Amino acid sequence: MPPDEKPYKYEPLAIPTYEEATGTSSRVATPSHNNESAEPEERVGLLGTGDGRLPVPTRRAGFRPSGTDDGRNSTDDLTPIDQPDRVSVDSDEALVRQEIEEMEIEEPPQPQSTWGKRISIISQSLSSMNLPFKLRFEWPKMDANLCIFMARVFAILLVLALLWLLFVSDVFPSVNQRMSGQMFDPESVRIYVQSKVDPERMREQLQRITQNDHLAGTEGDYVLAKYVRDFFSSAGLDDVRMEQFDVYLNYPKAGGRQVELLDATGGVKWTAKIEEDEMYTNPPRQQTQVFHGLSKTGDVTGPLMYANYGKDEDFKRLADAGIDTRGAIALMRAHGGQVTYRKVRAAEMAGFAGCMIYTDPADVGFKKGTVAPKGKYMPEWAVERGAVSQLPWISGDVLTPGYPSVKGEKRISKDNNPALVNIPSIPLSWGDAKSLLQVLKGHGQAGPEAWTGGVPDVEYWTGDTASPKVHLVNQQDEVQQQPIWNVLGKITGVEQAEKSVIIGNHRDAWVYGATDAGSGTAAMLELVTIFGDLLARGWRPLRTIEFASWDGKEYNLIGSTEHVENDIERLREHAYVYLNVDSGVVGSQFSARGSPVFKKSLLRVLDRITDPIHNATLRSLWDKREAYLESPGAQSDYVPFQDMAGTSSIDFGFDGAHPYHSAFDTFEYVDTVGDPGFAYHELLGQFWALLTLEMSDRMVLPFDMEAYSASATQWVMQLENWAALKGATADNWSINPLREAVLEFSSDVRLFEKWEKEWQSTVLANGGFESGAMGARRKSHNNRMANFETHLLDLEEGGGVPNRTQYKHILFAPTIGPGYDEYFPAVRDAINERNWDLARTHVEKAAKILKRASKKLIGNS
Repeated sequence: MPPDEKPYKYEPLAIPTYEEATGTSSRVATPSHNNESAEPEERVGLLGTGDGRLPVPTRRAGFRPSGTDDGRNSTDDLTPIDQPDRVSVDSDEALVRQEIEEMEIEEPPQPQSTWGKRISIISQSLSSMNLPFKLRFEWPKMDANLCIFMARVFAILLVLALLWLLFVSDVFPSVNQRMSGQMFDPESVRIYVQSKVDPERMREQLQRITQNDHLAGTEGDYVLAKYVRDFFSSAGLDDVRMEQFDVYLNYPKAGGRQVELLDATGGVKWTAKIEEDEMYTNPPRQQTQVFHGLSKTGDVTGPLMYANYGKDEDFKRLADAGIDTRGAIALMRAHGGQVTYRKVRAAEMAGFAGCMIYTDPADVGFKKGTVAPKGKYMPEWAVERGAVSQLPWISGDVLTPGYPSVKGEKRISKDNNPALVNIPSIPLSWGDAKSLLQVLKGHGQAGPEAWTGGVPDVEYWTGDTASPKVHLVNQQDEVQQQPIWNVLGKITGVEQAEKSVIIGNHRDAWVYGATDAGSGTAAMLELVTIFGDLLARGWRPLRTIEFASWDGKEYNLIGSTEHVENDIERLREHAYVYLNVDSGVVGSQFSARGSPVFKKSLLRVLDRITDPIHNATLRSLWDKREAYLESPGAQSDYVPFQDMAGTSSIDFGFDGAHPYHSAFDTFEYVDTVGDPGFAYHELLGQFWALLTLEMSDRMVLPFDMEAYSASATQWVMQLENWAALKGATADNWSINPLREAVLEFSSDVRLFEKWEKEWQSTVLANGGFESGAMGARRKSHNNRMANFETHLLDLEEGGGVPNRTQYKHILFAPTIGPGYDEYFPAVRDAINERNWDLARTHVEKAAKILKRASKKLIGNS
C-alpha cells in the first residue's frame, strides 16, 4: 500500500436530524448460533466410592471447602463461535459516527472551565499545524474469541497465583500440609482401622512366624528378619531397612550342660534330663536347647542347698540359721517377686559357686490348673529359659554401654563386667528339680510354709554343708561380635514429618515364641497391613509413624538399646512417644504400664473397644477391677526409650498364665488354648492401632500432664515414707526441695493446659479454620509436651544414675534391688548405701531438673 494512501476511504456522511437519529437503531443485531457445545458431564469427586475405598468424608474435621461452581470445566465455553461475513468498513464507520452524533444530541454540552478552554485552544492550534508527514496509528485487530480465551487464561493464572500465595503464607496450614495426601475425617479413619483388624489374618501370620525357632542371631532369626523386611516393603512403608549391630551373645554347646548328683565316693548316681521333649517330630523341627542367656561358663561342684525364691531375705534366713553357703550349689524356684537375673546375682553375693532355677507347680504348674499343651500352665518337663545379665547395670550389649555396637566403637572386657554374673547357672524343669529336692530331706532345716512348693512327694529342706554334692557344668559358646538385625520402616507425616510416633515389638524368641513375642509381632504386621492400605489410598498422619521389629530383646534388650544409642540425639529431640507390645496376648486381662502422660488417651481408647467374650467394653472391665496404669518398670524394649532418650513410653497387652519361655509356647497352643478364635489378638490390634492414631494424628497431642503432676506428687510422698523406713531423720535428710518442685510443677501444668481450651474455642469460633499463627502455637505446644520427659534427663557431663549412667531419667530406672523399677533411682541408690550427703545432693538435683522442665513446659526457659 502506498504510504500516502489511507487504509480506508469513507464517503462524507450527512448528519441526520434528531428525529432521524432517534428513530432508527444504531445496533447491529447479534446473529444467533445453533452450534453450541453439548453440556459436559459433571466431574467426579476427589475420592470415589469404588470398592475398597473409605466410605467416609475425605477432609479432616474442621476443613471447609471454598465455594465452587457447578464443577464444569471452565474451558467448555471457549468453543470458537463462527462469525457472519463482516459488513463493509465504510458502513461500520458510518454507524459509529451516527452513534457519536446521537450522543452529542442527547447530552447537552457542559460549560467548560477556564482550564478546559485553554486546553481546547491548544488542541485547535496543534491541529492546525501542517506537518511534513502524516501521523498514523493503528490499534491492533484481534479476534473476539481470542480475546475471550486470553481473558480466561489470565483469570485462571490469577486464581492459581492467589492459591499459591495462600499456601506460601500458611493462611490455611492444614490445606498446605495435606497437599501430599488426601484429606480424611479423623473419626472415620479411626472407625476404619478398628473395623479392618482381621483375626484370621493375624492367625495366619502367627502360624508363619512360628515355623522355626528364632533365637537372636541365629539363622531362623535372620530368615524371619528378612520376611518382616519384605512385608514392610510390600505394604508400601517408607525407608524400609535392616539395621545390624554386632553384639556379645552366648549359645549352649552341644552336651555342654550337666547337672549330676554324686555319691559319697564322687560317682554319679543321678543325671538331670535338662532338655525338653521335642515339640515337633513329624516332620521334626530344630528346637533351642535349654540354657540361660549371658550366663557364666563354668564347671563347679558343691553341696546342694535350697534357697526358696532366691530373695535377699531368703539368703539371710540361711545365714541366720548358721548355714555356710560358700562354695555350695543353690536350687531356687522361679518367680516369687524376684527376677531371674537378680536371683543369680544374689546367690553369687551369698557365696554360692553355682545355681539352678526351676518352675515349681505351686507357682505356675498343675497346682494352678491344667498344664500345656491342653492347658495354660507349665507341665512337669517344661523349662523356663531366661537371661541372667544384670539389666540395672547395663542395658543392651554388655560390652558397649552408652554407645552403639558398630564397627570401630570401643568395647569393654567381659571380665569383671558389672552386667555379667560370675557363677554358672542352668534352668531346670520341676521334673528334674524333684530328684534334687528329695535328697535334701534331713539336711539343714525343714523349710517354713512360705518355702514349701508344690512338687509332689517332696519335703522342702534347706540343706547344709553335709548335703549331697552336685556337679554343675555350663559350657557356652561366647561370641564377642554376633550380628543381630532390627527391621525398620515408617509412614512419613505431613505436618511434622520430623516428629515420630514409634511402635515396636521384639521378634526374637527363646524357642518358637508364639505368645512371647509372636502375638505382638502378628499384631504389628496387622497394623502395617492396615496403615499401608490407608497410605495407598492417600492418607498420611500428621506425624511420622515408625515401625520397629527388635532383635536380641530376650538377652538384654539389646536391639532396641543399640538403636537408641545409635540415634540418641534425634530421639531426644523428635521422638514423641514409644508404644511397645511384647507378649501381646497371653491371657484375657488387659494391662498397661508406662508414663502417666498416657492415662487420658488410654482410657479413651479402652472405651471404644468391646470384649466379645465378656460383652463389655475394655474400659468397663478395667474400672470394674480397679485397674490402673502401672509404673513403667524395666521388663521390655521401652526401657531405653523411657530411661535413656526421655521418650514417653507405654507397654500393654493381655496378661494371663502361659508356658513362659518354654518350647510349649507354640502356634498350636495359642490356636487351641491361649486364644482360640484370636479374639484377643483382634482387640490388641484395635487398641494398638487406635492409640497410634491418638498420638500421630490428633491436632493437639493428647498427653495427660495433670496425671503426670499427680503421679510425681505421689512419688515424692512414697520416697519420703520409704526413706523414713531406711533410717532418714531431720538431721540427715530433707525432702523439701522435691516437695517445692512438685508444687510448682502442679501450678505450671494448670496454666499449661488452659491453652488447649483456648485453641479449641478459637478454632471453633472461626468455623474450623486454624490460622498460621495459631497452628505454629499448637505445634509449639505439642513439642513442649513431647519434650517434657526429655527435659527430665540428667544430661550434665557424668550425669545420670551414679555407677550406671546409661540411665538418665531422674524418675525412672531399673532397680538394683528386688522388682523391676523404682522412682528417683539416684536418691534411692544413695540411701541404700546409707550415704545421706549424696542422697541430699540428688534430691536437690532432681528438684532443680524438675523445676527447669516445668518452666520449659509453659515456655519460660
